[in-house]
Amino acid sequence: MLSIAMKFAFRRVADWPKAKLASFLPLLLLCAVPALYGQQKTETPQQTNEKIQELAAQERTKVHDVPVGTGDLLHIEVFDVPELSRDVRVGDAGDISYPLILSKITAAGLTPFQLEQKMEQLLIENGLVTHPQVSVFVKEQNSQPVSVVGAVMKPMVYQVIRPTTLLEILAGAGGISDDAGSVVIVTRSPDGPTARNAAALIGARANGSGSVNASTSASSADDPLVQNPQIITIRLQNLLESGDSAYNIAIYGGDVISVPRAGIVYVAGAGITQPGGYVLQNHGEQVTVLKAVALAHGLTGFAKADSAVIMRNNPVTGQKDVIPVRIKQIENQKTQDVAMKSNDILYIPDSKGLKVLARGAEAAISIGSSVAIYRTAY
Repeated sequence: MLSIAMKFAFRRVADWPKAKLASFLPLLLLCAVPALYGQQKTETPQQTNEKIQELAAQERTKVHDVPVGTGDLLHIEVFDVPELSRDVRVGDAGDISYPLILSKITAAGLTPFQLEQKMEQLLIENGLVTHPQVSVFVKEQNSQPVSVVGAVMKPMVYQVIRPTTLLEILAGAGGISDDAGSVVIVTRSPDGPTARNAAALIGARANGSGSVNASTSASSADDPLVQNPQIITIRLQNLLESGDSAYNIAIYGGDVISVPRAGIVYVAGAGITQPGGYVLQNHGEQVTVLKAVALAHGLTGFAKADSAVIMRNNPVTGQKDVIPVRIKQIENQKTQDVAMKSNDILYIPDSKGLKVLARGAEAAISIGSSVAIYRTAY
């Protein structure tokens, strides 16, 4: 929203002659740009990560069982019958072998609680224990890997040991890095462990060997998310601000979570109000000099706007190219606005900055070590 003073100014200039209005309008519009951008909420990546950790902590209180999968090592305990208690590993077909029970026992796709019920039923049917009490504990979880890659603090492979959400995974990866973009991408494969475990359970039921009341597994098998390949794109701001489960989605074994890198443009020098690095919202997003100035809350009253330079990495020479930028001429539409690239440094000196290039070089060296980074929340 424009201020009352600016609205009044627009009404006053509307009555001016067209020639005078044409010469004044670009300057008036430029004055409005910092006001518009300045009203956008900005926060540092540290503040974003604190919010991720806080929301993830709330989700961790919701504990439920995760289905057993291929490769998991289980400990089966039969109360008061130590000779039947043992460790067993779930095979590639999703089943386990157990003493004195001739047929394979399908385990993949069942939660530990459901497998306990199934084992008790089988022990009774085979005449082994009259009133069995069985406990199943997942000793090693190997069946539910989730890969976290891209612009996160700690890229990792996370084993899902209980129903887990996107926020919890991001928190486990330490949050986002400085150059993270505005979206999180979840890639879900139909060949992932969740789909294979569901398929194993369906196959067991079809063969008559997996009869058990496992409504949770049945719903997983019928879930279209595990039958069709999916790429789910979620805006980070929606994830953090909405509290809606439509954004904080459940994460399954086999998912790949990627946070694309967007890049950063830097604005430095005594001639700018808020020096710092500004994260681009998306990779390849177009940021011009005027937009960078606006994001940094505009020029100071002592800025030498026509002595500004862009310092840009040259991949051939390994040095920094220095590109002169005349901001006042851009403001007055006497020259075109200049597009900036990721990792560019826009250096704007003040009236005392006579040695612009030297000062700019010093600013370039300090970038990345002490400069504040800001993210724009759209």
